[in-house]
Amino acid sequence: MRVDQTNLPGVLLITPRRFGDHRGFFAETYSLRLYQENGIDVDFVQDNHSLSSQVGTLRGLHFQAPPHAQAKLVRCGRGAIFDVAVDIRQGSPTYGQWVGYELSAQNGAQLFIPEGFAHGFVTLRPESEVVYKCSTYYAPDTEGALIWDDAQIGIDWPLSGAPILSDKDAAAPRLGDLQSPFTWTGAA
Repeated sequence: MRVDQTNLPGVLLITPRRFGDHRGFFAETYSLRLYQENGIDVDFVQDNHSLSSQVGTLRGLHFQAPPHAQAKLVRCGRGAIFDVAVDIRQGSPTYGQWVGYELSAQNGAQLFIPEGFAHGFVTLRPESEVVYKCSTYYAPDTEGALIWDDAQIGIDWPLSGAPILSDKDAAAPRLGDLQSPFTWTGAA
């Protein structure tokens, strides 16, 4: 397993080892021991699976506030996505900054997103499936969002036209209007 630190401390790009032959491949996509050895000591309690039928489907930017804040481990099981994390921890030197990576069934890459970050993705291929682990259960009363095209954040989404959005995501607030429930503690 290869673990790379991104430009946002705590957000990690993970590439599990794959063993391939003429039949396809085998990969261990999660091992508590290996993740703990690489500094990811999170108890995941829920797995989510989403399917987006069309290219350009954009989901996010989402987060859950404390006490139900979520760390996520995201991968793409079929198709391809551009996966994004945005730092929303007040006082952080990287507040409002983002990183984005292509996660695909082909590359097997994963993105670990700790608490204090908004998360979203856009599909790059039809019928893309995203599978992700969460460190806390879904708590709708604590969910929050940021608008996907906030100029203050400036995410360079790989879109060829307008994205396909939910009504809720289309009406999300801008970073400048967010009263972030997260505070940077000086740690990653």
